[in-house]
Amino acid sequence: MAKIKVVIIEDEKPARDLVKNYLSTFDEVELVGEFDNGFTGLKGINELKPHAVFLDVQMPKLTGFEMLELLDYQPEIVFTTAYDQFAIDAFERNAVDYLLKPFSKDRFNEAMQKLFERIEKSEGQDDPINRIKQHIEDSSDTIHRVVIKKSGKIHVISTEKIDYIEAQDDYVMIYSGEGRFLKQQTMKYFEKHLDNEMFMRVHRSYIVNVQSIDRIEPYEKTNYIISLKSGGKVPVSRNGMQGLKEKLNF
Repeated sequence: MAKIKVVIIEDEKPARDLVKNYLSTFDEVELVGEFDNGFTGLKGINELKPHAVFLDVQMPKLTGFEMLELLDYQPEIVFTTAYDQFAIDAFERNAVDYLLKPFSKDRFNEAMQKLFERIEKSEGQDDPINRIKQHIEDSSDTIHRVVIKKSGKIHVISTEKIDYIEAQDDYVMIYSGEGRFLKQQTMKYFEKHLDNEMFMRVHRSYIVNVQSIDRIEPYEKTNYIISLKSGGKVPVSRNGMQGLKEKLNF
């Protein structure tokens, strides 16, 4: 029987060494790669195509959740974390398991048994990460940055730097001082997850950062248009104008 290929993505070396030590007791497992950040981990997963990944959640530059958004290949995920209740809820519903740091060898062994069972049951299925991403989308958490892969490069954009977002069929175009970025995501997602003190949906096809607004001008009878500090222009629907008046108190 072929061995189960595993990758570790963890920014702290002692934590990586602990997982490696625990994995070494399983003859049916082969550790094929270890990475100390989400950028190299992302590349490693897509190239090595492991069956499973032990993934830290909170890492500098790119978090575990953000890395999952960008993956082309879908392994099973065992999260390692020291963080909040929402995360634990997401893991319990969708990941193979989560290991709450610090974790014992016995607890690690439990996670491994779940992994073996999941791999055996899910042979031929290809959606473990989609299940996790769907749970994140269904949450009500506010996002503070957006990750996008463009021309082979990963861009991490702070939401404060986003001027506006435009609907593009099954995608959105994100406009910021760093350029334009196409992302496969819905307007509904951004309307739900962006800070509603900073962002507002002013039109069925546009969400605008109110801090980027320079002026609002009449445009053809009862319509209005927003001129942004960046020079961009965004149309405003009648309902959007009413919402702007309430938010900006004019």
